[in-house]
Amino acid sequence: MSALAQTALAALPPGLVWQADRLAQSSEAGIATGFAALDTQLPGGGWPRNALIELLSDSPGIGEIGLLLPVLHALPADRWIVWVAPPHLPYAPALAAAGVPLERLLLLEPDGHAETLWAVRQALASGGSSAVLAWLARADTAALRRLQLAAESSATPLFLFRPASAARQPSPAVLRLRLAARDGELAVDILKRRGPGLAAPLRLSLPQRPGLRRAPTLNDALVRPDPVRPAAAGIHARRG
Repeated sequence: MSALAQTALAALPPGLVWQADRLAQSSEAGIATGFAALDTQLPGGGWPRNALIELLSDSPGIGEIGLLLPVLHALPADRWIVWVAPPHLPYAPALAAAGVPLERLLLLEPDGHAETLWAVRQALASGGSSAVLAWLARADTAALRRLQLAAESSATPLFLFRPASAARQPSPAVLRLRLAARDGELAVDILKRRGPGLAAPLRLSLPQRPGLRRAPTLNDALVRPDPVRPAAAGIHARRG
């Protein structure tokens, strides 16, 4: 970049232009993740408040819900925390022990892929959700774009859990993280943000919940496989 161009950019109001070699300056503070090392790497210092956030992993149960526990605890108590098509039944005792208000947790179990996309958009458009968590095995770019626009217009964060293979697919998501279990910690690789890439993944230690039984293969995912899938105590469930 020429010296003249650099001078012109420097003269513009702060936040008007984002340069890719530095974190973007957000006009609105993000929602603190509860992990200082992660907050410092995110524009706005936390989760975006009105955007699609993709969390990619090879399999569920590596600690992805533990990563979100601080924000689920801190969300406004007068709105719904909506879970759409989770692969396992949420483990209510662990969520309650982490301070997640079960009376505001709404579990939706649509019958198919199209119904899942529709349910996510409706949860965002309702205006009654403080956050939406959704699990999608697949989604094309057009569907992801609609979800991103719905999150923007509703000013609601959408945490979308997808397979790690989705990293090869372009996405309109503002933030994309790839998650992996590493020696009892959660490795977080920032694939996309408004800023430069990271040289190496972050290593986060997830808090242990004393007194709670956890299946060792789920690694603090706070979910419990159950093929019958009855509604967990205290959690509002909607099927179909």
